[in-house]
Amino acid sequence: MDRAALADFLRRRRQGLRPGDVGLPAGARRRAPGLRREEVAALAAMSADYYTRLEQQRGPQPSEQMLASLAIALRLSSGERDYLFQVAGRNAPSPVSTAAHVAPALLRVLDRLDDTPALILSNLGETLVQNRMAVALFGDRSGDTGLDRSEIYRWFTRPGERLRYPEQDRERQSRAQVANLRAAYGSMGPKSRAGELVRALQKASAEFTALWERHEVAQRFADHKVLLHPELGAVEVDCQVLFTEDQAQALLVLTAPPGSEGYEKLQLLAVIGQQNFAQA
Repeated sequence: MDRAALADFLRRRRQGLRPGDVGLPAGARRRAPGLRREEVAALAAMSADYYTRLEQQRGPQPSEQMLASLAIALRLSSGERDYLFQVAGRNAPSPVSTAAHVAPALLRVLDRLDDTPALILSNLGETLVQNRMAVALFGDRSGDTGLDRSEIYRWFTRPGERLRYPEQDRERQSRAQVANLRAAYGSMGPKSRAGELVRALQKASAEFTALWERHEVAQRFADHKVLLHPELGAVEVDCQVLFTEDQAQALLVLTAPPGSEGYEKLQLLAVIGQQNFAQA
């Protein structure tokens, strides 16, 4: 672990960011350029004291999970992320963790979406980042680990996952989940994480196996859908998606026409989400 290099890199990256770059309000005039230490700590879900000690060359060696959080908080490119791991005395991320590194271009767009649900997904249906509105609508997915990180896996192994959709839409959603996984499997190959997911689902779900044998392939999101929220009931939204160039990640944005019932419910969702955060 090169404490001096780590501290200098963190400090320079922090000072090179503006609040607007990470979705924070500018607020009052700042005496120093860049983000404050406590802002980076909050974005990385760590204590301000822990982060401060890293910049002061006196902190413990960060875990790989902590470094991955810092890479997202500081909006690092893949090369910058690898360098962060190296100076922290950790091995460069494996292909598995590399796939979960959020594309900076999508993050910059997500940072500017605060008034409507938005989230970044991998091509295996893993939620990589959610804004506060998406957390209020879908729940916090940051605690999921292993295969449970994939919404495709949860769809076929956790019956409660289906309660988010009206009953008449669930069959179509099942087909869409399998078709999306088939597209990822085709590009990543049988020895990839996609192949691991397919094999696990074939053992866990007869429904998945039957749908997989249909060989339907698609990488799409429904333009319009109805989602069931425990407090608001049915919420009708339109879906827009922005893919990275390699199609490995997608930014999903949910909106509703102004004046519609769905729009009014999204406005209520913003209030409900803020209240839940305050209580937490």
